[in-house]
Amino acid sequence: MAQKKIRFIEVKSEIGAGTRGASLGVDAIKIAALDYGSNMFSKYETVEVKTENHLLFEPQGSAYAKRIKGLITMYERIGSEVSKTLKNNGFPIVLAGDHSTAGGTIAGIKMANPKARIGVIWIDAHADLHSPWTTPSGNLHGMPLAASLGEDNQGNKMNRPDKETVEHWRMLKEVGGISPKINYRDLVFISVRDVEPEETGLIKKHNIKTFSTAEVRRNGVERIARDTLAHLAQCNLIYISFDVDSMDSSISKGTGTPVRNGITEKEAGSLLVRLVQHEKVCCVEIAEVNPTLDKENLMAENTFEILTKVVSQISN
Repeated sequence: MAQKKIRFIEVKSEIGAGTRGASLGVDAIKIAALDYGSNMFSKYETVEVKTENHLLFEPQGSAYAKRIKGLITMYERIGSEVSKTLKNNGFPIVLAGDHSTAGGTIAGIKMANPKARIGVIWIDAHADLHSPWTTPSGNLHGMPLAASLGEDNQGNKMNRPDKETVEHWRMLKEVGGISPKINYRDLVFISVRDVEPEETGLIKKHNIKTFSTAEVRRNGVERIARDTLAHLAQCNLIYISFDVDSMDSSISKGTGTPVRNGITEKEAGSLLVRLVQHEKVCCVEIAEVNPTLDKENLMAENTFEILTKVVSQISN
């Protein structure tokens, strides 16, 4: 991999989640760094994106896209920082609160490279393919991939969002001036296992490449990484999004939506290290650490150990 300058982008946002506390995840990771005696966060440039978390104390707006106006603003801010980093030949590592803002990261990659074909490796317990028409909760951290894909999924709708919600959803999809930003054929799911029927319909319809936890265990990280990268061989750039709930609920207690039958911390770390070795990988995101749900900051410590391995690999 060509030498790239790592730049941390801190996104302490949690307006897209249903459980409070993910906005504290970034600082929990930094506390873990202090406990380990690491100088990582003084060694690399860090920028903190202004949040809209004040909206948590105000009416949530649409029942099918809670606080979406705030998320449009977040997409624009994050997109700007990610784009600027990439244009300066930097390597953005986004440390996020809830996973809703991942759509802003993808927007930033596309803004910096409007003609590029972007591959997405989504390591997560959830598919995050909901839209205002299908969401069971209205929480936008279940929708970032749908927004990036320009997917409404009205064929499986169970909600009737009002005109204002529909307009805000359109604005969210079109942040950066391009929609869709990614295509289904350029998406790989790893350890996705907690999926609603509306999302399953899209996964089957578009034949999304998926590697289950069982396949990771059976075939090993090296094989999964190789097959993932082979599937994305036609892409110009690759973005990796790592939600800590991809790890098993016995490990990932400090996250809003833990799910059984996930990968281990060792598998997650080895997988990310193997993937970031590829020269097309241009951005990594880590999301959903929530220390308020944890004991002794274990989730953040596990995540920091994984992050350390990733940073070491990129900076080699």
